[in-house]
Amino acid sequence: MKIFNIQRFSVYDGPGIRTAVFSAGCNLRCGWCHNPESVSGAQQLKFNADQCILCGRCFDLCEKKAHGLCGGLHTINRNVCEVCLNCTKECYAEALVPVCREVNAAELEKSIITDEEYFKHSGGGVTFTGGEPMLQICDLEEILKICKNRGIHTAVDTAGAVDFGSFEKIIPYCDLFLYDIKTFDGALHKKLTGQSNELILENLKKLSEISKTGGNFKLWVRIPVVGGANADIGEMTKIAGFLSGLNIDKCEFMAYHKLGEGKYKSLGLTAADSFKTPPPEFIEDIKNIFGRENIKI
Repeated sequence: MKIFNIQRFSVYDGPGIRTAVFSAGCNLRCGWCHNPESVSGAQQLKFNADQCILCGRCFDLCEKKAHGLCGGLHTINRNVCEVCLNCTKECYAEALVPVCREVNAAELEKSIITDEEYFKHSGGGVTFTGGEPMLQICDLEEILKICKNRGIHTAVDTAGAVDFGSFEKIIPYCDLFLYDIKTFDGALHKKLTGQSNELILENLKKLSEISKTGGNFKLWVRIPVVGGANADIGEMTKIAGFLSGLNIDKCEFMAYHKLGEGKYKSLGLTAADSFKTPPPEFIEDIKNIFGRENIKI
């Protein structure tokens, strides 16, 4: 599996204390994404400027001379960089690091079981997130089987924009789906993410039906609330109306934040400045809307 991070002691990606495995690659292009390193799935060079000690070793190693100095600061010419990663091999300050790495099931299992006791005592487990972990469905199925056999609670965080056959492969090994819904309006969804949401909504209905008729998993819907995108009362009312007819265990709102802006800079990208954090009163308003539909918040 191609991943870009394993985060231990996560408490926001399902119940209890969890290990979150972040897969690389996504088939949506949400402008507000706070994990930009996850989007392409291709290898990238990350530059943590505040860790650079200006030793100059990378200047010598780079055949394309992508590294240089400007005003006493280390700069990277991304137009000529071929992401050969030679510069990362002798960057002892870890200012230059590759974004992705490939791990096999045995390596993942070893990382996950490190905190097995914490999982047992807190009701936690492992969450596969990203990016979109279901784009690597064969690898995901393999590690989910291993975790299930060890009695570790498993969760998959997905945007649902995949063929339903992928869900059918992992339903027997998944205890919880964290399912993202960004909009109800299809045209708005395509504008914001680059894809229609028709498949996403249809897959959620199918998962809901399976969970209602004997599926041994829970279904949580997570909604990013983004000012300048979907933070609209009308849009949220439509989402609530759609979810009210489904077998959803609960719904979580995730207010947009700017904590990912530094990541864009480290990748040589520019974060969008058109998105805003919704005010607390807006969150309260939509909590009331969903509450009236008897959806647990």
